[in-house]
Amino acid sequence: MAPAPTPGSAPAPGGDVNVLLASANPDAGKSTFARVGCVACHSVGEGGRAGLGPNLYGIMGAPIAQKEGYNYSAALKGKGGTWTAEEMDKWLLKPTTYAAGTKMSFAGIADAKARTDVIAYLGTLSANPAPAAAADAPK
Repeated sequence: MAPAPTPGSAPAPGGDVNVLLASANPDAGKSTFARVGCVACHSVGEGGRAGLGPNLYGIMGAPIAQKEGYNYSAALKGKGGTWTAEEMDKWLLKPTTYAAGTKMSFAGIADAKARTDVIAYLGTLSANPAPAAAADAPK
């Protein structure tokens, strides 16, 4: 039996994010995005201005902490990499654990299904939306 993950260090029980994305509901993700308060800090339209948080249009597949028009924390800038489904899943689970010292005070989304729905929704915020899992598929 595998050891239990440290709280906040790994996605919550519910399965692999790419498996969950296969049945994710972007409309439910949009509702969750609004319900948990993401809209208070983030805009999502193409060319939208950053608020307390960056504009999230085109975020999936983008480099982490690189969107123009927003001053990211050193903690998030130091992560490097790309916003894949796996990285976004870890971030949405508990931002302060993913990047200790982040400006984002949001507690996170504990429910794996709700997180993958939000990830699927974020994947629609693009001129050429593609399934979020496709960006993470082995080449």
